[in-house]
Amino acid sequence: MSAEPSAHPVAGAAAPVVTTSRDGGVLTLTLARPEVRNSLSEAMMAALTSALAAIAADTTVRAVVLAAEGPVYSAGHDLKEIQAHRGDADRGRAYFEDVLERCATLMTAIVRLPQPVIAAVEGMATAAGCQLVASCDLAVAGEKARFCTPGVNIGLFCHTPMVALSRNLVRKHAMEMLLLGEWVEAEEARRMGLVNRVVPAGEALAEAQALARRIAEKSQVPVKLGKAAFYSQMEMGLDDAYAYASRVMAENMLARDADEGISAVLAKRAPSWEDR
Repeated sequence: MSAEPSAHPVAGAAAPVVTTSRDGGVLTLTLARPEVRNSLSEAMMAALTSALAAIAADTTVRAVVLAAEGPVYSAGHDLKEIQAHRGDADRGRAYFEDVLERCATLMTAIVRLPQPVIAAVEGMATAAGCQLVASCDLAVAGEKARFCTPGVNIGLFCHTPMVALSRNLVRKHAMEMLLLGEWVEAEEARRMGLVNRVVPAGEALAEAQALARRIAEKSQVPVKLGKAAFYSQMEMGLDDAYAYASRVMAENMLARDADEGISAVLAKRAPSWEDR
């Protein structure tokens, strides 16, 4: 069973925007501002980025689940924060660039995190909230979950969500979401490649944590090397990708756990991992 959340509000203190719970090597981060649709406000992005930095340095965390409270997984950027800067001398340009850079930092932190990250999605994930799901390594959706990049409907193309979508979905599926700005139901999102699995409503978190536990049981050497290599080779041409992957795999072969794993296969026994 999951441990109780480690972040609790105290008398006179603001409630945390992100809570954490731990079950062995699996850490669950939960967006905890359902009253504002878990929008990616400055505070929310800062809390997530800080949490991910701490996780990256914690070798006892072997997999991460990213969940949310309430009926909306995340509605994307806090539009009230954005509109509040329309009256700036530069009409908000400096603020817009800054907040989008913070968002990009958050999304790339998920991709570059050594540990795999699994989104557990119930309800709606829109705009940068959809980007958040696409940035995770895996995603599980409840059957009533819905996804949308609706910027085009309000005069604002979802340029930054486009980066994550175009790296996960077939090109025409990504363009369909971006150009139409219409809702995509959970099963269609699975078909498109935005999510891995669709489960009965209310079971996304349990399924995501179950997947995370299975990953946590494996040697962390190939998991960490493999995740980093997966994203690196995607940006390369075919020949460079094979050359790079060959170098990384040779490095992996020299690891103690690779020797142990192959020896275990040959001896027909269970391997004993040491994460080195």
